[in-house]
Amino acid sequence: MVYKNFSFSTPFLRGYKQLRIPIVDDDGAPAWPEVFPLEKIDELRQTVGARHFSAQMMLRFVAAEKARLDEDALHLYSDDFDPRSARIGSHVITGAAAYWDPSGGRVKSDGSVCALVYRDDKNRRVFIHDVLYLVVDDGDRHPLAHQCDMVLDFLQRHNLRHVAIETNGLGNALPEIMRDVATRRGMNVSIQKIINNRNKEQRILDAIEPLLTTGRLYMHTRVRGSFLIAEMQDWSPVGGAGRDDGLDAVAGAIAMTPRPVRAIGTAVRPYRATTDFKI
Repeated sequence: MVYKNFSFSTPFLRGYKQLRIPIVDDDGAPAWPEVFPLEKIDELRQTVGARHFSAQMMLRFVAAEKARLDEDALHLYSDDFDPRSARIGSHVITGAAAYWDPSGGRVKSDGSVCALVYRDDKNRRVFIHDVLYLVVDDGDRHPLAHQCDMVLDFLQRHNLRHVAIETNGLGNALPEIMRDVATRRGMNVSIQKIINNRNKEQRILDAIEPLLTTGRLYMHTRVRGSFLIAEMQDWSPVGGAGRDDGLDAVAGAIAMTPRPVRAIGTAVRPYRATTDFKI
């Protein structure tokens, strides 16, 4: 039934009816085939994931509290990124993003994590290529500078020159410390400041869950042995289940605009906009 009587006791809603038209009916036929044919509907489902599709397209709400991060939905791979072809195995890589979610780095403090993800935007796939958990000695007098050294080693290992740093709280001082450490090492590094105001659980859910449920999230085997898998197993969208610092860094890397990746030797083709028009 398309129309449904409101059962609310609120006086101003009494007598109103609710109109629901899901994008696909019970027989599998699209509601607006001229706008949303089945092919486009399937593409939407593969893009947003089952939970969002159910809520937004089928008008059947699924509570976020029921969501989980299923590690078995990950695709594992062992290939390294080849800069000559801009590929990971057979996948053509179009972008890369390194994201650092910092903390003091002490053993018993919140985790300080830097994550690297690659993207295959043509097929909407994301590759968690490496995750660095940074830990410094409790007696370290310069913990932030030493963490900057670790992150610079991480970037150098992957031939990257750009990192995004979450600058909420402690991270506010890190861009300048990072520039100072990089200068002393003779490295040229571009730093992007990120301020996050959204709930951490929601950031993780929105970035990671759709990729997992649609089979588009890949993970390098070296990351399989890190704390990230344990974080996925313990994670809950209502919070409080355990540590999630690695997941937060990965979610930040997925959500940010990636730096374009091209095969070595590929020329950048100039495009000229058509300006022969009248206003």
